[in-house]
Amino acid sequence: MPAFPPNVRPKPDKVLTLIADYATKFDIKSRPAYETARYCLMDTLGCGLEALEYPACTKLLGPIVPGPIVPNGAKVPGTRYQLDPVQAAFNIGAMIRWLDFNDTWLAAEWGHPSDNLGAILAVADWLSRNKKQPLLVRDVLTAMIKAHEIQGVIALENSFNRVGLDHVVLVKVASAAVVAPLLGCTYEQVVNAVSQAWVDGQSLRTYRHAPNTGSRKSWAAGDAASRAVRLALISRTGEMGYPSALTARTWGFYDVLFKGQPFKFQRPFGSYVMENVLFKISYPAEFHAQTAVECAMQLHPLVKDRIRDIKRIRIRTHEAAIRIIDKKGPLANPADRDHCIQYMVAVPLIFGRLTAADYEDEVAADPGIDALRKKITCVEDKRFTRDYHDPKKRSIANALTVEFKDGSKLKEVLCEYPIGHRRRRKEGMPILVEKFKTNLARRFPPEQQKTILELCADPGRLEKTPVNEFVDLFVP
Repeated sequence: MPAFPPNVRPKPDKVLTLIADYATKFDIKSRPAYETARYCLMDTLGCGLEALEYPACTKLLGPIVPGPIVPNGAKVPGTRYQLDPVQAAFNIGAMIRWLDFNDTWLAAEWGHPSDNLGAILAVADWLSRNKKQPLLVRDVLTAMIKAHEIQGVIALENSFNRVGLDHVVLVKVASAAVVAPLLGCTYEQVVNAVSQAWVDGQSLRTYRHAPNTGSRKSWAAGDAASRAVRLALISRTGEMGYPSALTARTWGFYDVLFKGQPFKFQRPFGSYVMENVLFKISYPAEFHAQTAVECAMQLHPLVKDRIRDIKRIRIRTHEAAIRIIDKKGPLANPADRDHCIQYMVAVPLIFGRLTAADYEDEVAADPGIDALRKKITCVEDKRFTRDYHDPKKRSIANALTVEFKDGSKLKEVLCEYPIGHRRRRKEGMPILVEKFKTNLARRFPPEQQKTILELCADPGRLEKTPVNEFVDLFVP
């Protein structure tokens, strides 16, 4: 029996209809958004291909239980797996997020909007293999822009981390909202799918913080993407939704999980987030440390032969970095290390590099890293914090000062905008393409790499390509 008789069932919460209206009715007209989405598609898939080099990731991939491929199932790029869309979304989402190298959005809540590609690509590929008229890559790019926008605009003014919830709740909500229309859901069913995502149990952030930091933070987005697809498929059957999922007194999301506070919105949904998203181009580092790593790389030639002579290093930074990645004491695993600003600064100062492999136990065993970490302290610069939240700037500033035991100091090195920032697009995109080339070479022979690169470099042809034909290019 429904919880409410038909004549007294409440109207859907405004946030549910705002999301559903945007997901189903809004026409994306921004060419910069589509151009950025094209780069985002390339970079996100490349991050997934690099993750396949890590057994800790690949052990989680494939079907839930061993068995034959799913006929006309969604393919997992870089592998031979062909799966149902729910499990494919988990696979693709886990690959994308594994190395903390895909795009980032920083606001009151942080997150990685390209995590939604796990759900979008799995559903689009599966549908394309089972329909007379397949979806096109442009449909994928449109869904990416909308998922970025839903996740990112909600994140602007609403901090889930401050109530202990992980940002992947927004992956679940955004993915459910954009894959439900792809699946053919009616408007009401889209509203229901979004309500199901809010009603669902939400992940605690504890796997991102000491003493529990662990590898779940690398597959949590895959889990959220997978769950979004499942909830959208359930809603497509006509299963009821929960119209006051957010606002219901005592039992709704706001009262149970958000301290009774309704969401705030800084701006309407459009294409702002995709146009302004941050790319991790050069370093697989938690984004609040990206500029600190750039500073450390500049300092490396000046300190590489004087590491033992360093007395202290000061990092002038913003409040969010101190709250998330300012860590002292032992670091238990790679997941701990790639969320420690001291570690992410020490490695490039010593070695002149920072790669995904530098978070592994073999490199971390070098005693010089921890010795240098102990000399690094963070201090908040209030201006950096203000500029971090300023919608016209969205800076992620860090500044490093190195002081030696003899009392001498090096001039402070400051970097306010990382190479993946919108203000450095012209500089950054050629390097992003090189990153993509490197990652393609990890899995595919030269001729296959060439075919993929030529297609991705031609926006018009790429957008008209059927999704299943595009994904087939990524099968080894």
